[in-house]
Amino acid sequence: MSLEWRLAVRLATVLPLIGALMFAPAGSFRFWQGWAFVGQFAVFNVFFLAYFLGRDPGLIERRLKAKEKKTEQKRFQILWLPLWMATLLLPGFDYRFGWSHMPVWLSVAGQVGLAASWWVIFWVFRYNSFASTVIQVEEGQKVISDGPYRLVRHPMYSGIALMTVSAGFALGSFIAVVPAFLKIPLLIYRLRHEEQSLAKELPGYTEYLAKTSWRLVPGVY
Repeated sequence: MSLEWRLAVRLATVLPLIGALMFAPAGSFRFWQGWAFVGQFAVFNVFFLAYFLGRDPGLIERRLKAKEKKTEQKRFQILWLPLWMATLLLPGFDYRFGWSHMPVWLSVAGQVGLAASWWVIFWVFRYNSFASTVIQVEEGQKVISDGPYRLVRHPMYSGIALMTVSAGFALGSFIAVVPAFLKIPLLIYRLRHEEQSLAKELPGYTEYLAKTSWRLVPGVY
């Protein structure tokens, strides 16, 4: 199957799944935060594909991979998936049953945070063609120290962390903030193992670690 068809199948599968995870628990299509969330996801992915399909198809190939080889990262996937699903499911139930009442302005702020996280992720993709979904070192891979990698060692995770923090608020649910924030320690676990792997397998990475102090947020961590 061509790359274009694989992308079309992936998007046609994931978008309805995300919509179902939010709107089925909500029992209504009037859940506007859900529409905004799905809309941002769709717009970014279509833009990402349109931008990189001709410029860097290798990046897209790497983003389609899902199977980790290392035990530590398989463990991460097992723990991450239920928390990710809870972050999407709980807001719908919250909307239906009124468990929490988030101000509209805070939900809008969460949507802005989501948009910013997508921008950070796109920024990373522009500088790092080897930004795969799995941790691996490929032939020809080199250490990236430009763009967002000047600021932190793991800007991709910075974008995901911002998305994680913003998601519960963007979906209008204080309840959903709990599993969203629980994903942050998992990200830290993943990135620390990634550093250990890259330091062993990627020439020049140890020097990059010594030069770049912060992992996720400059001045914080």
